[in-house]
Amino acid sequence: MNLPRIILATAASTVVTASAPASDVMPPRDPSWKLVWSDEFEGDRIDPSKWEFEVNAKGGGNNELQYYTNRAENATVGDGTLKLIARREAYTGPEGTRSYTSARLRTKNRGDWKYGRFEIRAKLPKTQGLWPAIWMLPTDNVYGGWAASGEIDIMELVGHKPTEAFGTLHYGGSHPRNTHTGKTFVLPQGDFSEDFHVFALEWERGVFRWYVDGVHYQTQTVWRTEGAPYPAPFDQRFHLLLNVAVGGNLPRHPDATSVFPQTMTVDYVRVYSRVGTQ
Repeated sequence: MNLPRIILATAASTVVTASAPASDVMPPRDPSWKLVWSDEFEGDRIDPSKWEFEVNAKGGGNNELQYYTNRAENATVGDGTLKLIARREAYTGPEGTRSYTSARLRTKNRGDWKYGRFEIRAKLPKTQGLWPAIWMLPTDNVYGGWAASGEIDIMELVGHKPTEAFGTLHYGGSHPRNTHTGKTFVLPQGDFSEDFHVFALEWERGVFRWYVDGVHYQTQTVWRTEGAPYPAPFDQRFHLLLNVAVGGNLPRHPDATSVFPQTMTVDYVRVYSRVGTQ
C-alpha cells in the first residue's frame, strides 16, 4: 500500500535557500552512468508497463483538495511529452466529491531502484495553491510507516513561489517522529513555468546530490532511521512519482488569484545506474 505523504505547513521554513554559483556547474556526466530505464513519451498514450495511475481523493496525507483520476483530461501523452493537468471542476468518484482534479503517476513494481541517477526534464505550473512534485517512495517499506522507510524529493515547487525548486529527504521514525532536511534552488532569471528545466538527483551509498540544469546545488550525507544502521532507510528500493497536487498544508489552498487549468509538462524521465551498484 502506498504510504501517505505528510509534510507540515512549517516544512518550507526549515529549508535553506541557496542560489548555486555558476562555478558549481556539474562537469560532463561520468560515463560510468549507464541508461537503464527511460520514458521519452513518444507515443500517444501513457505506457502501463512503466506507469500506474493512483486514483483517490485521500488528499495525499496533506489536506490536499484534488481527486486524482486516470482520465485523459488529467493525464495525457502527445507531441513527445507527458502532461499532468490540474483542473478546477466538481468531480465525484467512489471516495466522494472534490472541487479539483489532477493526476498522480508512479513506477512502483514497474521501475524500482536502489541507487542511480534520476533525470527529468519538465516545465512546471504556477498559481496559488499548486504543488507539482517529482519524488520517490520506498517500494517495500522495510523500516515501517512514513517516514521511517524514507522519502526522496527530487523536485518540489509551490505555485506562489515559481522561481524556487527544492529537494528534500524525509526519514527518522514513523510520523510524527520523522524529520526532514533539504535546500532550495533559486532560478537566476525568470521562473520554472516559462521553459523546460532538467532536474536531476544522483543517489549512491551514503550520498545524495541534487542538480538543476546541471548546476549542483545540494549534497546530503547525514541522516538516520530508528532501529536500523546507516545508511538506512536509503539502502532499499524506491520508485518514482510524478504529480500535481492542489492545495494542502505546504502551498495552502487556491484563492481568488488562482488560475486553472494548470499543467506540468514532462519531456522525458531517464534513470541511470553505475555499473555494479544495482
